[in-house]
Amino acid sequence: MTNSGFTFTISSIPFDEDYRPADSTRITTNFANLARGESRRENLRNTLKMIDNRFNSLMHWDNPAGDRYSVELTIISAALQIDARFGEQPFPLIEILQTTVIDRRTDTRIPGMVGNNFSSYVRDYDFSICLPDHLSHAPNGGPPEEFGDLHGKLFKQFLKSDAYRDIAAKPPVICLSVSSKEIYHRTTNEHPVLGMEYRNDRFSGTDRYFAKMGMAVRYFMPRHGVAPLAFYHSGDLVGGYSDIELASTISTMETFQKIYRPEIYNANSVAAEHYQPSLHYQDYSLTRIVYDRDERSSLAIEQGRFAERHFIKPHAAMLAQWSATCGL
Repeated sequence: MTNSGFTFTISSIPFDEDYRPADSTRITTNFANLARGESRRENLRNTLKMIDNRFNSLMHWDNPAGDRYSVELTIISAALQIDARFGEQPFPLIEILQTTVIDRRTDTRIPGMVGNNFSSYVRDYDFSICLPDHLSHAPNGGPPEEFGDLHGKLFKQFLKSDAYRDIAAKPPVICLSVSSKEIYHRTTNEHPVLGMEYRNDRFSGTDRYFAKMGMAVRYFMPRHGVAPLAFYHSGDLVGGYSDIELASTISTMETFQKIYRPEIYNANSVAAEHYQPSLHYQDYSLTRIVYDRDERSSLAIEQGRFAERHFIKPHAAMLAQWSATCGL
């Protein structure tokens, strides 16, 4: 199978208080989980307000009232059709978030960061189906050497596509929680928006997985934050993005993490010089946003099975051949 057999298509939908997940959206996705149940509209309204407030606190100069900016979010969904000649339906491959910043003082719209959240059915398959099955046979061996290869190459192919270039001029930045299994050490390096840089001397399983996607990681604790965030990037994180772009991803993803991991990101004390996150920490505050963390974890297995049935198994031979020869 050659690269020409791939067709990427992009669809988008605003993430606002009227948002309802599409049928093809992973229910474990951060934004989809918030848009469910009786509290959905209040959840969404409060989340968006938290994002705006955090953005204004980061972009505080020439912003005395703290209300100059608003952040608009758009969910970008990328589907992959392997070979259109056979009438195959596109498979929902990746979802990311695109931010746009509204400057109310100048009445302008400013492109923000593309990436932010990262959602992938194939990643669910890798971590919820493939890895547990492998470890059941080799419990002390770690993941297989080829773990994440296919996913990484599909992601790189997407970034090379016209579909991606039509929506973004720069590589994406994915912002995640730090790991409760690792210890992070504060450095003397400080960025005006990203904040204090932390380092981690170990290369984690998540780091290896994103490395196969062509992405490195740096850790920063932004101003007024209480814990560092992990920024996965393939370009120059510090030099390649504007303050507004960086603030847009911090405000969006730190807000999600305050909702999903309040023990870490809504803690009542600030990360120490040597910091190990913990989901068992009790001194934290809850947001007013309803979220079922246990349900989100259990659904990852179901959605990994979906990828296995509808993508991995039906196209196993073609995907293996492409992965072995694509040169990415």
